[in-house]
Amino acid sequence: MPSTVINKYYYKPELRILTIVYNSGSVYDYLDVPQEVFDEFRAAYSKGIFLNREIKPRFAYHKRS
Repeated sequence: MPSTVINKYYYKPELRILTIVYNSGSVYDYLDVPQEVFDEFRAAYSKGIFLNREIKPRFAYHKRS
């Protein structure tokens, strides 16, 4: 299902970085995200809800400029 918030996402397992490209154009890197959490995110019916509940509160992030 397309997300109303997330345009694209990428995961680098060797670095444990989840990159989210928002529909607004903002790009955030969520740091030290385990493969298991990414797998749950990828399988989630609503990626926006999963992101807000499971990733944002638990993982540090960096906004790209």
